[in-house]
Amino acid sequence: MAYGACIEEENIGEEIGHYLEELNPDIVVITGHDAYYKRKGSKTDIQNYKNSLYFVDAVKVARNYEKSPDKLAIIAGACQSDYEELIKAGATFASSPKRVNIHALDPAILASSIALSDRNQVLDLIHIIEKTKYGKDGVGGVMTKGAMYVGYPR
Repeated sequence: MAYGACIEEENIGEEIGHYLEELNPDIVVITGHDAYYKRKGSKTDIQNYKNSLYFVDAVKVARNYEKSPDKLAIIAGACQSDYEELIKAGATFASSPKRVNIHALDPAILASSIALSDRNQVLDLIHIIEKTKYGKDGVGGVMTKGAMYVGYPR
């Protein structure tokens, strides 16, 4: 089961807590639009990004809601997002290590890979990331387990 909400980037951090409480998800995708402004300066200054700060705030709220990365997978970021800050904030997968534009379906590919993998199985990061359009240039992540309970017969 999936649920989507259209929230302005600057409001995600404020509103995500309500959805987490109401839906108690296994996977949350925090995405939208972003951009890295080279002319403003260093990649390490989050102020040089259009919306990364908002995504980081939302990741912190989500990770505070569920501290275990095996219980809540967080996929965060958009085109050219501040990858390092998203991972530090607690994202399981984030974009964009090389500050490239990602494909709109990349977060969905990551989410479906987690959703359709056994809850007791540690996922192959390289295999999942290679399924996305730009691979390791567009997304990166940390080790996690799947979210699906496997039964017999299915």
